[in-house]
Amino acid sequence: MSYLGKEPLARRTFLKSASAMVALPYLDAMVPRSMSRFAVKDDPARLICMEMVHGAAGCSPVGLTQNLWSPVGTGAAFDLSATSLSPLEAWRKHLTIVSNTDVRMAEAYKSEEIGGDHFRSSAVFLTQSHPTQTESSDIYVGTSIDQLYARRFGQSTPIPSMQLCIEPVDRAGGCAYGYSCMYTDSISWASPTEPLPMIRDPRVAFEQLFGTGGSPAERAARTRSTSSILDWITGRVSELKRELGASDRLRMDQYLENIREIERRIQQIEARNSSGDERDLAGAPAGVPDSFGDHVKIMMDLQVLALQSDMTRVFSFKLGRDASARVYPDSGIMTGFHPASHHGNNPARVKEFAEINRYHVGLLPYLLEKLSTTMDGDKSLLEKTAIVYGSPMADSNTHNHRRCPLIVLGGGNGAFKGNLHLKAPDGTPMANAMLSMLHGLGLDDMTTLGDSTGEFRLA
Repeated sequence: MSYLGKEPLARRTFLKSASAMVALPYLDAMVPRSMSRFAVKDDPARLICMEMVHGAAGCSPVGLTQNLWSPVGTGAAFDLSATSLSPLEAWRKHLTIVSNTDVRMAEAYKSEEIGGDHFRSSAVFLTQSHPTQTESSDIYVGTSIDQLYARRFGQSTPIPSMQLCIEPVDRAGGCAYGYSCMYTDSISWASPTEPLPMIRDPRVAFEQLFGTGGSPAERAARTRSTSSILDWITGRVSELKRELGASDRLRMDQYLENIREIERRIQQIEARNSSGDERDLAGAPAGVPDSFGDHVKIMMDLQVLALQSDMTRVFSFKLGRDASARVYPDSGIMTGFHPASHHGNNPARVKEFAEINRYHVGLLPYLLEKLSTTMDGDKSLLEKTAIVYGSPMADSNTHNHRRCPLIVLGGGNGAFKGNLHLKAPDGTPMANAMLSMLHGLGLDDMTTLGDSTGEFRLA
């Protein structure tokens, strides 16, 4: 290691200007000379929680017989080829499949709740708690696992957690069946009565991560300009690089170039969407791509940068909104998402819905590749991160919540060994698996979560 400073750089080092603030990735120069080059203090796992609504085709009666979601084999002897998880074959050593768990807290508990599954389910996914049916301000559900984790391991970062989404979440009042839209619009709950707002616009997320310096007017002026946020910190970058060793200079150059590339893509999207041409997503913010895949990928890129710089360690990412009729042309299926999920258990239509599920899962390798090639000390971010992906609904054709989809990706700092399919006994709450996951990530003093009845170990 070559570093000319008398003292090691602080892990929380920022390059600042009047209207920008950029945190640095982990560098060799941050390691005290008396420590191992790869020793990292205060290094908890990173956590990304991702929800895709409407369950999976493989949870329907036809889909179960054809193993369209969960594979036949358990343990390490499983074949993904027939499943919607097949895009993860190259990543199976980082994949833990948890099948046959139930989300009963999303079911109707009284007659007036019947039919409202789409409008309460998202609030249940990470809380594993049953929402109070209301259209008023007396909302109540539970605290979500991302926030339980952020309380313990996110308080030392500039942003304890971030909440991102793809679909619009700006509806007011009640949604349907007597449920507040707050239940439908957020998967992240700081307390049973406090849903956290989710960011849809990549520009807003970018600004939260890198544009926090200066006054609102200064930040607005910078945003309107065509220059890069990095142009505002050029002097500080040059000054710091003169003190760094070759490997740190290379790492910092790559990191800053990644920031610039994401910023350039956001600027291109905004320019195209502000041109006056007709958009596929009428009314969407200028920074939101019309393409679902492009939108998901740029949000994933922002997550990787945030984890790399330790701006935050916790994300929730809502990929869809219940009852959405969005069409995903890249899946090869031109039926809207919600209509496709109500397939009537017709084998051909179930297969179509399975292709939509496969398309959604097929975006995950993009994130896995980014995390696997981003080093943080002696490990990749993929080894240090736990990614939860699933749905609180199983067979959306009947609004069923038994045998719901759930997978965990990444190593979670050694908590998960991967290449594993775990099939739970009938009647096992998904909360049991999530409780065990939290134990593995360091919240080992938790005794219960939602309707958990114990642990369902994930290793």
